[in-house]
Amino acid sequence: PTDNGEVTVLPAGRHEFPFTFQLPETLATSFEGKHGSVRYWVKAKLHRPWSMVKKVKKEFTVIEPIDINTPALLAPQAGAKEKLARAWYCNRGLVSVTAKIDRKGYTPGEVIPIFAEIDNGTNRAVVPKAAIIQTQTFIARGTKKQKSLVVTSIVGDSIAAGKREVWHGRALKIPPVGPSILQCRIIQVEYSLKVCVDIPGTSKLLLELPLVIGTIPLHPFGSRTSSVSSQYSVNLDWLSTIPEQPEAPPEYSAVVSSLEAEHSLAPPCRSELDGVLEGPFFAYIQEFRLRPPPLYSEIDPNPASDSIRPRCMTC
Repeated sequence: PTDNGEVTVLPAGRHEFPFTFQLPETLATSFEGKHGSVRYWVKAKLHRPWSMVKKVKKEFTVIEPIDINTPALLAPQAGAKEKLARAWYCNRGLVSVTAKIDRKGYTPGEVIPIFAEIDNGTNRAVVPKAAIIQTQTFIARGTKKQKSLVVTSIVGDSIAAGKREVWHGRALKIPPVGPSILQCRIIQVEYSLKVCVDIPGTSKLLLELPLVIGTIPLHPFGSRTSSVSSQYSVNLDWLSTIPEQPEAPPEYSAVVSSLEAEHSLAPPCRSELDGVLEGPFFAYIQEFRLRPPPLYSEIDPNPASDSIRPRCMTC
């Protein structure tokens, strides 16, 4: 039956009914986690007289757009921490770490350059590490569960006792992971960059910097509000050097009549330019920069006189 109650009888054969759905703008990204998931699907039912209802279901994926070209996600992230080592085997001293990254927002496949400085004031060697951590948070009935996963990590060189290590943009590449989920009421997916130092006999020194994994990458020309024309503009200042009324070649009037010259040198009308400007602009500039050369003729306009003796070319 249709919406107005009329019944349409379909003949035997295959019938297709196209349909569309307008998705809400605020949908969480599809996600599969340990304690929960975010899934979307379309269901269709076929009601038949004196028969069971036939059902089909088709899943689809939703990706919530996260544009990292915003002031909050383009802001640099930095931090510093220190830890006093007091082990029973006399490994004492202060270990400190400072770290900085260029921005908070990144997309999968990008490389995070890490700028860090680690001071080892203990009696033993320490090992610095860096890792991207994914934290899944599940909220239901007032309770919360969390699960943390190491997405990727790197290990730095061992730092001897009393020495300092500096990372000048140590590269950490983001693998293909799902984007952050921040606005969902029951499931959240957050990321962070953790720089830690393994200290023998003492718990790790841990520094955490927040990250947001987005879907819209960093715009190569800075602000996304800049127009396409300004991004791909070409410097055409050199065009001002071309004279509007170029000089005629020498003795042009001697070989071309004034009527022909007026016709050939006249600037093109607007209708002619419309077709020409659709082609290469540089070719158009070159065409009207120089006037055509004098007409060529096989008849010598100044023939040699019979009274003049031919000159020997070997003299």
